[in-house]
Amino acid sequence: MSPCLRVSVVKVVKRPDRIYNRRIMFGYLAAGVLGTAAASAAGYQSMAPAGQWYGPTFTGLSRGTRQLALTYDDGPNDPFTLRLLEVLAKHGVRATFFLIGRFVKQRPDIVRELVQAGHVVGNHTFSHPNLIFASAPQTRRELEQCEQALDDAVGEHSRLFRPPFGGRRPGTLQVVRGIGLQPVMWNVTGYDWQGKPAEHVEQKVREQVRGGDVILLHDGSHAVFGADRSQTVIATDRLIARYKSEGYEFVTIPEMMAKEAIGSQLSAIS
Repeated sequence: MSPCLRVSVVKVVKRPDRIYNRRIMFGYLAAGVLGTAAASAAGYQSMAPAGQWYGPTFTGLSRGTRQLALTYDDGPNDPFTLRLLEVLAKHGVRATFFLIGRFVKQRPDIVRELVQAGHVVGNHTFSHPNLIFASAPQTRRELEQCEQALDDAVGEHSRLFRPPFGGRRPGTLQVVRGIGLQPVMWNVTGYDWQGKPAEHVEQKVREQVRGGDVILLHDGSHAVFGADRSQTVIATDRLIARYKSEGYEFVTIPEMMAKEAIGSQLSAIS
């Protein structure tokens, strides 16, 4: 047999294997793509404010509801939490503040002023870790230390909790509910932690508001006490004036939750 013919025969014999191998490789590739997509989706859900894969969280009322809830994270913070108090009082609006325990211990007097003014305070952990990477004991410790700081500052308070960065896993929410806290997320973000001007914060909120919304803003920073939140104060003043003029009512998270509960009861009856 000539060398040329021998090469030709070898090629014919190997073609079925090549076809089979291509199918196997395509199968591995498809599985890899699907696995990556699933992992990406799971990762997104662990941080997505409105994601519900890992358990129900409160994110607001149905679209079109003429209520809005202002919520502020990472306080208490001097002087900007106090300046927010002045703006909210001017408009007769009550808000919900998710506080970091270590700052509560530093300035319990500000927390007392919040509660005395009729605002709601909730748990935002003691030191603001991303709970996606925290064990169950670490998560419980963060929550309980913040609860203790709030107890020491004001006594009885809400049982609301918001995870830092929005990060949570199924185990996170199990711990949260296991100690009697209710997880609260949001569906409108002002992006004020980026230090943008008040006009930018207002624009971001206006792009997202549809009614029944929980609006995320910040009166402090998890990184440092005393962070500049002057633009949030200005934006808050303007947003309240705008949406009040359009017929919206500003409520606290417990008030919004109560409305949701009543709606669910009426739906069950009908």
